[in-house]
Amino acid sequence: MSMCLPSAPVCLVHMAFKPICSPRTKTKTTQNTEPLIKRVKMDNWTAALLTGVACFGGYLIVLVKKINSHRKAEEKIKRARNRRDESLQRAEQAVLRYKESHPTTDSALILTLSLSELTQQLNKGLLSPEDVLYSYMEKTLAVNKKLNCCTEVLLESLDQLKTVGSNKDGLLYGVPVSIKENLAFKNHDCSCGVIINLDQPAEKDSVLVQVLKKQGAIPFVRTNLPQALLNYDCSNPIYGQTVNPHNPQKTSGGSSGGEGALIGGGGSLLGIGTDIGGSIRIPASFCGICGFKPTAGRLSLQGLRPVYRGQKSVSSSPGPMARDVDSLALCMQALLCDHMFSLDPTVPPLPFNMEIYRSSRPLRIGYLESDGYMQPSSSMARGVREVKALLEQAGHTLVPYCPLKMDHIIPELFLKGLFADGATTLLQKLKGGPVDPCLEPQVYPYGFPKWLKKTISFLLKPVFPRISATFGALCGVGSVPELWKQHAAVEDYIHETIAHWRSCKIDVLLCPVTGPAYNFLYCGKILNAVSYTMLYNLLNFPAGVVTVSTVTAKDEEELKHYKGCYQDMWDKLFKEAVAGGEGLPVAVQCVALPWQDELCLRFMKEVEQLAKTSNGGNLKFLAGHSGKGLLQPDHRSVGTRNSPEIKNKTRRNRKW
Repeated sequence: MSMCLPSAPVCLVHMAFKPICSPRTKTKTTQNTEPLIKRVKMDNWTAALLTGVACFGGYLIVLVKKINSHRKAEEKIKRARNRRDESLQRAEQAVLRYKESHPTTDSALILTLSLSELTQQLNKGLLSPEDVLYSYMEKTLAVNKKLNCCTEVLLESLDQLKTVGSNKDGLLYGVPVSIKENLAFKNHDCSCGVIINLDQPAEKDSVLVQVLKKQGAIPFVRTNLPQALLNYDCSNPIYGQTVNPHNPQKTSGGSSGGEGALIGGGGSLLGIGTDIGGSIRIPASFCGICGFKPTAGRLSLQGLRPVYRGQKSVSSSPGPMARDVDSLALCMQALLCDHMFSLDPTVPPLPFNMEIYRSSRPLRIGYLESDGYMQPSSSMARGVREVKALLEQAGHTLVPYCPLKMDHIIPELFLKGLFADGATTLLQKLKGGPVDPCLEPQVYPYGFPKWLKKTISFLLKPVFPRISATFGALCGVGSVPELWKQHAAVEDYIHETIAHWRSCKIDVLLCPVTGPAYNFLYCGKILNAVSYTMLYNLLNFPAGVVTVSTVTAKDEEELKHYKGCYQDMWDKLFKEAVAGGEGLPVAVQCVALPWQDELCLRFMKEVEQLAKTSNGGNLKFLAGHSGKGLLQPDHRSVGTRNSPEIKNKTRRNRKW
């Protein structure tokens, strides 16, 4: 029996490809599997369909939630605006009734009095608190129609008139006082311009409001601020844009911009603002008034609402805003009393030192025209030069001074400290509502992921180092140990600056303050342009602003040749922001060491007096205290949120 047997490999291959069933079996198997395949295909299509339906359903749920959130936000805004409108209408009716029953009240005369003159006449009984309050309430209503600076009139002030006599010994007896919207007032919201904070009325007055009332003052109106406070414009989606009392096509500044506009427009003679990066001093500069940021901790912070709490690198401070320095000093004297020290034991019990304020000894004064980080506008620099010359003529010694490491400390210490969490908390506060056009360009990069911020910072570093450093700072500190290092770096910088200050043997410092007033929608594009004010929040040095001049045609001509320190986009934007400022106020900034608030005010008083008596200073808005406003506001239709121009601009720029 002989047969050829295939080799093993061939056999295996043959067996591998050999059908394992007969054609009949194959046909039967195919018939059995075809329904299974069809069912699998059908199941795949069903799964895909169900997945699509689920995705679409999820999208609808998200969309409905978003629409519902927007609807709730709009309802909150509407309720807040209705409360404001109602308070304004009721105040107007109350004023009309009072005028009808007191036709001999000389409101025009009352509005011309300085704070010291007014308090004297009130104490002597030559004026009644009723006459004064209704006169200022009438003026406030008129100013608000032009400038949109008030969030509501405090109708409780009318009831306070009945009991104010019990505080006749107070330093501010019968004085109407305006307050910024983020100072707690019982049964009223502290929104900070943020929708999420609406419909949460304060349970009690802030300590400062309680002290003001104890001193006989009458808080009568609350004033506007920018959305989320951390901006130096004055606009929010709830109450709209506040405009400048000297030019309605310019901003009033911020964040205490409502105060600046109201006082600058003649509707108030004393107000309380807050300052974390220049928020008192910038509106004072823009609106042609005086503003003072005390050493943080000198005045109570209880009841003062920040946009978010827990940030310790840069200190916020409440402070007074007024038409003249004497008014600031009187307000500080009134607030620094036993009643405040009792209400808030965390405040050191340091009464106002009138002896230092009234001192006339010659001072050794440091001065600077530029901090090397942000070149001042031509009018800013001229203001410092002119005041320097006046101080030298008055017998003071002026020595050059230069702040330390500005290109490092602004991004690495100030911004990184302020936004240590990468701005996460701020962005959370803005959820559920529109972002104001003034704030939008500022916060837009805050939402970038950390890797993108770092990438942008790396790419920009060779070309735009200042902008690159800012993007790096917006990444935050990253960890708790890094936050502690950042706090330590701030402390080291403060000690280093004090040592540098003492090596120069100076008592106080004269320097520029951001100005003149900006055109609309620029503040959010150049946050770092306010380095001149940011620095003294970081250092916790007391600082104040005094208006000394006005922008001239020559200043405007010189501005055309402005280049800036870095010649980057920010320098170009700053030049555009301050253009067209002829006739607007020009101010300077006065600074002292921590806890030397009275010395700072004394220096401010000296600057104010010299500027007023100077033949070269064009100070028509400082010549008197007319209730018509420091400079006459333009009586044309102004650019408020209610005007077509700003309303259309808002609609184009508002984003949810």
